Amino acid sequence: MLSIQNLHVSVEDKAILKGINLDIAPGEVHALMGPNGSGKSSLSYTLMGHPRYQITQGSIFFDGQDIGTLAPDKRAKAGIFLAMQQPLEIEGVKLRDFLRQAYNALYDGTPKQLRLKEFADHFKKQMQLLSIDLPFVERSINVGFSGGEKKRAEMLQLAVLQPKIVILDEIDSGLDIDALKTVCAALNAIKAQNPDMSVLIITHYKRILDYLTVDRVHILQDGRLVRSGGPELAKELESTGYTDAGKA
Repeated sequence: MLSIQNLHVSVEDKAILKGINLDIAPGEVHALMGPNGSGKSSLSYTLMGHPRYQITQGSIFFDGQDIGTLAPDKRAKAGIFLAMQQPLEIEGVKLRDFLRQAYNALYDGTPKQLRLKEFADHFKKQMQLLSIDLPFVERSINVGFSGGEKKRAEMLQLAVLQPKIVILDEIDSGLDIDALKTVCAALNAIKAQNPDMSVLIITHYKRILDYLTVDRVHILQDGRLVRSGGPELAKELESTGYTDAGKA
């Protein structure tokens, strides 16, 4: 699904990522962990095509296609979804209307295109899946939302748009334990109805992994992947911390 090969990335001539190699197969859930400033969010922005992040070496293949020069909207149409750490607030645009337009933009002219009644049924099904009521989707996007509500809105977008891979950029940031459980329950429900969807979770802490089934864990330090392993690697970090994580 996703193959990152010897990826080097710079921002304003400063090297940020320094030779990343990472493969994620369809349906797999990977966690990328590391301290502040290690390059985790930079990798998510690079995968999504942020123009500030310049690929200086290496390649990104998604679904067999080299996407290194594709614009962000083209990557979204290819099936990449980024759930941001701090989603934008958009006054005057209802979440429901935004998702209808976003779905149309992604799937117009494809077999997944839906007529108005079909989309309404699809939308209602996803709201029920995530236990979201109608007043929530009638609100302006993220305006006045709590941290947990913003993350629930991101999960609803994910459920409705059904991408091939979702990148969760520190989606656990600022959440209390109840809100974290709610978000993880939503992600698990979405994953259950989309078993081939791949997930890349970017996080500082192990706690989000307590509520998700993860196939692989990777440790990023100073722009390099220093270690990879199974879910047990995240548990090991609790005792070793990041300082000694790359020594084993």
